[in-house]
Amino acid sequence: MDEEELITHRLNQEVEMLSVNKLTELGNKAIELKLIAGHGYRGGQYEILQSGKALLMSPDEAQKYFEELIQSAEKTD
Repeated sequence: MDEEELITHRLNQEVEMLSVNKLTELGNKAIELKLIAGHGYRGGQYEILQSGKALLMSPDEAQKYFEELIQSAEKTD
């Protein structure tokens, strides 16, 4: 791997880590608001436990789902 590829690889890892951190933060907030029971990665998908069901989706879909769920809950407060 040359230097440019190494830098690109490291940047991609950092972006991925920021995305994982954001998803974890949103999931934890949804738990605090009692909107879901749990969340985490499972078999390459993101699992959300809600109302006795396990929802599986991509990390991008999960982030959007959390953002909409939290925003909706905050509007009703």
